[in-house]
Amino acid sequence: MTPHQKLKELNIELPEVSTPGGSYTSVNIRSTIAYVAIQFPIINGEYLYQGRLGDSITTEDGYEAMRLCAINVLAQIDKKIGFDTIIGLNHIDAYFQSGTSWDDSPTVVNGASDLFLDILGEKGTHSRAIFGVDKLPRNFSVGLTTSFTIKTI
Repeated sequence: MTPHQKLKELNIELPEVSTPGGSYTSVNIRSTIAYVAIQFPIINGEYLYQGRLGDSITTEDGYEAMRLCAINVLAQIDKKIGFDTIIGLNHIDAYFQSGTSWDDSPTVVNGASDLFLDILGEKGTHSRAIFGVDKLPRNFSVGLTTSFTIKTI
């Protein structure tokens, strides 16, 4: 089953891709590696899931926020290089901001990991790192960067 078929089966519609908020590109290709710039929980220009995990954002909402970041990654890949170029997802870096007593980041980051595996199958297998940060832009609760190995374009 193709990623587009899997998205349709799961009733997921890829949003419009966001544009970079600075002097960079959202997808940077070096040889056979595609790096996707940080994606936030934004859907068609609307900022979602703003706040700190464990304070104003629940772990369950954090999972959905990270899932939305992963959907935005897939939208970038689909628009900029196409799913057919993907050999595999290499690695994800997940960022979160939280209250002082909250400590359930692996569950939140599973929102992205689960989605990549659901949509890309074996090609979605990846390593990951999770970083707690003091502040993310626009007070987003989470952010996600990725790298993919791709066929030569």
